[in-house]
Amino acid sequence: MEEFTPDLERTELGKVQIAPEVLEVIAGMAASEVEGVAHMSGGFVGEIAERLGRKNIARGVRVEVGSREAAVDVSIIVKYGHRIPDVARNIQDSVRNAIESMTGLSVVEVNVHIVDVELKSEEKAPAVVEDFHRVR
Repeated sequence: MEEFTPDLERTELGKVQIAPEVLEVIAGMAASEVEGVAHMSGGFVGEIAERLGRKNIARGVRVEVGSREAAVDVSIIVKYGHRIPDVARNIQDSVRNAIESMTGLSVVEVNVHIVDVELKSEEKAPAVVEDFHRVR
């Protein structure tokens, strides 16, 4: 399937196009709302960008778009204690329903990649500042 912006509707006034990035945002929002998803995984570069303050809702989502169909890949970190096949199936259903209802495109596949398990919510310990002077 080629990656390009589909012409969804042509009227006498012009055409309506939806950018692939829009589908990535829709899929990211739908996947992140599923119970058992700890985080979306955007890889090392995505993690650094987010720590620097760039919030990316489409992190961990890749979409291929045709003229009438879309295929989606979603990478997630699942919460410990949730049944992974159930979480993955719920993501597939949620992403497909969101894209199809909002865009009218047919979603031919939603591939879910589990890249990690979050063991428990990690609370950051306060930094210990020692009273140490190198120069006097």
